[in-house]
Amino acid sequence: MRGTVWKPEGVRIEPGIIAGSVRFRDAVANGLPLGRIGSLEVRLTRSAEEAAAAPQVRYRVFFEELGARGGLASERRDADRFDDICDHLLVIDTALPGRDIDRIVGTYRLLRDEMAAASGGFYSSGEFELDKLVARHRGRRFMELGRSCVLPKYRSKRTIEVLWQGIWAYVNTYGIGVMAGCASFHGTVPAAHAEALSFLAHQCRPAPEWDVRAVADRYCQMDLMPSEAVDMRAALAAMPPLVKGYLRLGAKVGDGCVVDAEFGTTDVFIILPVETISARYIAYYGAEADRFFQA
Repeated sequence: MRGTVWKPEGVRIEPGIIAGSVRFRDAVANGLPLGRIGSLEVRLTRSAEEAAAAPQVRYRVFFEELGARGGLASERRDADRFDDICDHLLVIDTALPGRDIDRIVGTYRLLRDEMAAASGGFYSSGEFELDKLVARHRGRRFMELGRSCVLPKYRSKRTIEVLWQGIWAYVNTYGIGVMAGCASFHGTVPAAHAEALSFLAHQCRPAPEWDVRAVADRYCQMDLMPSEAVDMRAALAAMPPLVKGYLRLGAKVGDGCVVDAEFGTTDVFIILPVETISARYIAYYGAEADRFFQA
C-alpha cells in the first residue's frame, strides 16, 4: 500500500456517469456480464438456482476452510434471511467445464438501503451503528457490501479487480453514494491483531460526520498500541487483503471492532463515500467499463 492511501485526493463523481448507458443498466438488470479479465467474468445472478449457489460457495470457504459454525450444514450453505433480499455478484471462470452454476469462483453480497429499509435493516447493524450513519446522510444512497468470498485458487489481484468492475457497474447504475460494511480479521482475539488494528484506529479514522461506532454491548477497543509504537510496514503486512483493498480505494474505518464468535472473526467497519475514492481508481475502473461495453 502506498503511503497516501488513507489520505486520498478526493474526487467528485456524479451518479451514473459510467453506468448511465442503456447497455450498462440492461446488463445489471438482466444478469449480463459487467466485466471480464481473461477467463474470469463478473455478473449478477440470473436465477434462483444461481442465487442459491452463492451461499454454497461461501459455505466452502467460511465453514469448511475457515471453521465458521452454524449455517445450514445439512444443505452445505452459508445462508441467512438477508440472502433473499440482496443482489449477489458472481465471478465465473468461463474456462472451467460445466454450467455457470458449477463455475462460480467468487461472490459478493450487495444490499441497497431501500431493500434494507423494506426488510428489517442492514446485516451490519447487528454489530455497528450503521443506521445512525444513514440517518445523518439522508438523501445519500447507501449500499452494504458483505460476504466477500473467493475460492483459494482464485485469490489473486485479477479476481479482486473483476469483482470491482462488477461493483463499479452496480454503484453507477443505482447512483450509490456510500459503500459500507464489515471486513474481518481471522480469529476472535483482537489482541492477536494489535498492530494492524491499532494502525486502523490511529491512521484510518473518518471525519466525525462519517464515523460509525460498534454497538455498545459488542464494542472492543482497536487502539491496543500507542501510535508511536506501531510499525506501519508490519501493520500493513498483517492486514487482511480485503481491508487493504478498501484502504487503497480511500475507505475509512469505524470506531471499535466486534468479535463474531460464529464466524471466528474480529470485524471492523468500512466506510467509503464514493466521492472520496482515489482518482486513479475511478479512472481505471471507468476506462475498463468503457472498453468492456464498447467491445
